[in-house]
Amino acid sequence: MSGMSKQTADPWIWWKHGVIYHIYPRSFQDSNGDGVGDIQGIIRRLSYLKGLGIDGIWISPMYKSPMIDFGYDVSSYREIDPVFGTMADFRELLEKAHEEGIRIILDMIMNHTSDQHPWFIESSSSPENPIRNWYIWKERTRGGTPNNWKSAMGGSAWTFDERTGQYYLHSFFKEQPDLNWRDPELPEAFFNEMKFWLDMGVDGFRLDVINMIAKDKKFRDNPVFFGIPALQRHIYTRNRKRSITIVTQIRKLFDQYENTAAIGEVYVSPPGDPGTAARYLANGDNGIHLAFDFSLIFTAWNAYSYYKCIKEWYDHIPDTGWPCNVFSNHDLFRNIDRIPWRTNREEKAKVAATLLLTLRGTPFIYYGEEIGMHNGSIRKHHIRDPLGKRYWPFFKGRDNARTPMQWNEEPGGGFTTGTAWLPLNRDTFSRNVREQESKPASLLNHYRCLIKIRRSSEALQKGSWVPLINGQHGILSYFRNMDEERILVILNFTRSQKTVALPEHTYGEVLSSTHRIPEEFNYFQAMVIAPFEATVWKVAL
Repeated sequence: MSGMSKQTADPWIWWKHGVIYHIYPRSFQDSNGDGVGDIQGIIRRLSYLKGLGIDGIWISPMYKSPMIDFGYDVSSYREIDPVFGTMADFRELLEKAHEEGIRIILDMIMNHTSDQHPWFIESSSSPENPIRNWYIWKERTRGGTPNNWKSAMGGSAWTFDERTGQYYLHSFFKEQPDLNWRDPELPEAFFNEMKFWLDMGVDGFRLDVINMIAKDKKFRDNPVFFGIPALQRHIYTRNRKRSITIVTQIRKLFDQYENTAAIGEVYVSPPGDPGTAARYLANGDNGIHLAFDFSLIFTAWNAYSYYKCIKEWYDHIPDTGWPCNVFSNHDLFRNIDRIPWRTNREEKAKVAATLLLTLRGTPFIYYGEEIGMHNGSIRKHHIRDPLGKRYWPFFKGRDNARTPMQWNEEPGGGFTTGTAWLPLNRDTFSRNVREQESKPASLLNHYRCLIKIRRSSEALQKGSWVPLINGQHGILSYFRNMDEERILVILNFTRSQKTVALPEHTYGEVLSSTHRIPEEFNYFQAMVIAPFEATVWKVAL
């Protein structure tokens, strides 16, 4: 079902009609001077988040962890790691965020645990252990490993356990053994870990690599590209039918908790695959509530490319499903630094912000995106990401998208009074929240304006998306319609002035613009659109 012609009269629902802000907690705000962001730091910045206008925050993992993969290797799902604070700190965050009308989404890692999790310690103690099959164990073959599956971190996905004489599977680092979601007892045990937080009042989970949790039950070899074992098509390790079954079980769990949401990361290699992501919504009512499609992240800076990507995404959304949209996250380069963003970055960032916040679907903003934070330039001896250490200089890791939030021009950038766990970006003292708050035309205030307009507009929150100019000559334009309200958006992706004609309509009031005066009225015949202009009008009917 296409999202183009559809509108919904649903009541306001935070995860559908609100704006979500993604926090990487190590890098958002340090409260105690140890150089690492923490829960009290997030509490300190709730007033900033409230002022930005967001409705929920997704926080990357804060569970107890050996930190091999910075929290994505969980040793206890019911404890807060001391580096971030205490359970009392988290309860305080939950309470104060809710007082501000901000929902809390936690990251939930369902594909694997840490090898220090009690479940794995018990499972690896003996082949006869009662929960041995909560993880994936296989016998040695003549070729050694059970099959040719590769880890996303490089090398074989199998590690031999000398004590029990079998291999265990790890889709990521060897310290992150995969759970066996085909075991009949595991789902209930894991769902109890999720209930712990839902019963506390957490509003939802972002489900890490949800499309990887079920593997081929026959353990067949993945096909390879060009005969190179490291280049695999992940047919038997991702997107198995069993994953969709598990997703429907997750939805049944969430249906027991009013006004909560499950948001799935469905990672597909570039250029992305909206059809695969949409599968995890099931029929729209019995799958996860939202699924990340990475196609927009991988799309080149081209109006027609964006149009094709958006239309294909909407075409795959089921009738009762709902899209979400994202440009950046903690694993990939920041949007503003992707090639060919090397020129006119500020102008393009405002066009991208307008696109993100006026599309149909829930927008996700990655921390610092609202001030145009760049990827950090990190020297080898400062790298913390194990991937960067392993593959330098061919791949420098994910740290460059995780540098500390830039709050002000003070030492430590307002992030810390100590030494930050990653180096501050070089432009911290010229590009920061304080510096942009005082400038009406700043990127930060552009975001604030757009979020405020979105909050007041039924059409932008719930309305249909009707394309008007499909990327021709570098212009992307569309209507957002809801009952008697019609919003017009025109985006110029080029450095050239353009002229567009919309003869079927008369005029509209400027709501937000990079070039026009708010509240002025413009006639739509033979409109001149400035280079990199992004304007939102309320159409007079």
